[in-house]
Amino acid sequence: MTEPSRSGPVGVVLAVDPDRFAEVVEALRREGLTVTGEQPILGTLSGTVAEDRIPALEAVDGVDSVDLELTYRLPPPDAPHQ
Repeated sequence: MTEPSRSGPVGVVLAVDPDRFAEVVEALRREGLTVTGEQPILGTLSGTVAEDRIPALEAVDGVDSVDLELTYRLPPPDAPHQ
């Protein structure tokens, strides 16, 4: 059973074993991942999780990598710096 999280959710992108995709995704959900997108053929998925749960995701058998999702914000068109 997972412990309650102590930090806010962050976006993550994961690379997992594509041959065991469904099994690994289910294990990640049990560790607190809320899946927002799946690409089973590529072996990747995205989701949100409490930041303090990232080490638990990395420890799941079949997970190759866990990266924080990057967000870029552009200034409005009328901003002085474009």
